[in-house]
Amino acid sequence: MTYNCRFSPEFEKDLQKIKKKDKVLFERICKKIEEILESPEGYKPLRYKLKGLRRVHIGSIVIIFQITGDVVEFLVAEHHDRAYKR
Repeated sequence: MTYNCRFSPEFEKDLQKIKKKDKVLFERICKKIEEILESPEGYKPLRYKLKGLRRVHIGSIVIIFQITGDVVEFLVAEHHDRAYKR
C-alpha cells in the first residue's frame, strides 16, 4: 500500500530547528521518514494517552506519527525527554 505524507505545523517547526543545529541528523530523519512511509505499521504503537500514535527513535530524537487510512501524519520530532510531554 502506498501512503501519503502529511506534516503537522509543530513537526515542520521541529524539523527546521533540527536542520539548523545538525544537518547529519536532519538527513537521517529524512531517510527514516521515507522508510516509515513504506511500512508504517512496523513501528512501536504507543499506549495510554498516546494510544493510536506510533513512534520511532533516531538517536535521542523521537518521531511521533499517526496512521489514518492511507495518510501518515508526522506530529512531533523532539528530544525524547520532551517528546511525550506535548
